[in-house]
Amino acid sequence: MRVIRNYLYNVGYQVLAIIVPLITSAYVSRVLRPEGVGANAFTNSIIQYFILIASMGIGYYGNRQIAYVRENRQKMAKTFWEIQIVKTIMTLIAFIAFEIFMMFYTRQPEYMWAQSINLVAVAFDISWFYEGIEDFKVIVLKNSFVKIVSMIAIFLLIKNPNDVTLYIIVLAVSTLLGNLTLWPNIRKDLPRVRAKALNPWPHFWPMIELFIPQIATQIYVQLNKTMLGGMVSETASGYYQYSDNLVKLILALVTATGTVMLPHVANAVSQGSMTRVNQMLYKSFDFVSALAYPMMFGIAAVSLTLAPKYYGPGYEPVGPAMMIESIVILMIAWSNAIGVQYLLPLNRVKQFTASVTTGAIVNVILNIPLIHFWGLDGAMWSTVISECSVTLYQLIVVRHLLSFKALFHGSWKYFISGLIMFFVVFWMNSNMKDSWLMMGVEVIVGVLVYAVLVLLLRAPIVFEARNLIIEKIKK
Repeated sequence: MRVIRNYLYNVGYQVLAIIVPLITSAYVSRVLRPEGVGANAFTNSIIQYFILIASMGIGYYGNRQIAYVRENRQKMAKTFWEIQIVKTIMTLIAFIAFEIFMMFYTRQPEYMWAQSINLVAVAFDISWFYEGIEDFKVIVLKNSFVKIVSMIAIFLLIKNPNDVTLYIIVLAVSTLLGNLTLWPNIRKDLPRVRAKALNPWPHFWPMIELFIPQIATQIYVQLNKTMLGGMVSETASGYYQYSDNLVKLILALVTATGTVMLPHVANAVSQGSMTRVNQMLYKSFDFVSALAYPMMFGIAAVSLTLAPKYYGPGYEPVGPAMMIESIVILMIAWSNAIGVQYLLPLNRVKQFTASVTTGAIVNVILNIPLIHFWGLDGAMWSTVISECSVTLYQLIVVRHLLSFKALFHGSWKYFISGLIMFFVVFWMNSNMKDSWLMMGVEVIVGVLVYAVLVLLLRAPIVFEARNLIIEKIKK
């Protein structure tokens, strides 16, 4: 039940972290227009490379290491401060690199300096510690308050197309404040540690190992926006981000399991319980499949009308882009389960690194021809193929460690249920009145169709849900 509770907390936060800009984006897209939205997306994609240097794989590494030693509070405190020292040093190095970059970069310097607040915020991000001790409540409650305040600030302050810089500052400052709110809890959560006892450098190389896959991941997360901005237009970069925002909102419900399960599995690994580790993965993989299939088919079914209706006139290209990108919901769900929930806790960092590096290489190779010939849609197909290659590589890696029969036991049932749901909802979306009320009806019909079919096919998730209810009643 602790895992389920943490999953719900993490889902709540992940959804809020994305839904706040989604709520505001319907307003911002009309005020800043595609040009302003594109400028923010393009400059943010650049600052993310420097944030990558500052973060240096610490999110996954810190989460895992804290989970390993959380039974010993003194050792946990020592580990926390050693990792935080490395992170602070890396943030300073990243900011110096950014200042050198700005000596030569002359395009939209005002926007770039506003984006640099995001880089400062990285130094104060200690969410990895609370993820490691599986205390998701403190992360959710404190950051939720800050996100809501930032949403109110956007509606109050952003009034015309010239407010792009102010919009960037509001988003960046909200991130910084959200990170700062976690620090008061550290004094009561950790005992004091003498500075002389700290030795941060043994953590450096393991972080580098996890830094490499993070670089690879960021390449095919951010490079598409950067290349679209350079090869097509900044407006196309904005279209990509707005499509990505809606898809990632759906994806957050699925990938939240990775953040929750990583410390849980890592703790089981530290106790030498491999049978339990495999069983947890089979259940988690089935759960994310049960969620990912309907989300993939659902967002594809309504995308053509959802995007222009939500964002307003001028954003029609976002619809087809979303339909293409919806495929990554399933691919990332699977790779998150295998990579984050299995390979990383088992310390198989090289295999995890190789998988995301493969995806990055595929993305770089495909981006130039696909963006050249098909622009935004080409970038989307490049993203989809890259994510498919990551998932395929990871499946090859674990073929001797896991039973594919157990892993994909219920997958065909979710696929059939989701596909039928797609045809029903897509027909309604294409032939019935285009209104928010009708779209709400389409979503409800889709959920009901999928749920009924899953029940009729007796998918594994049905039995898991029944067992949880029985267990809860007994307690």
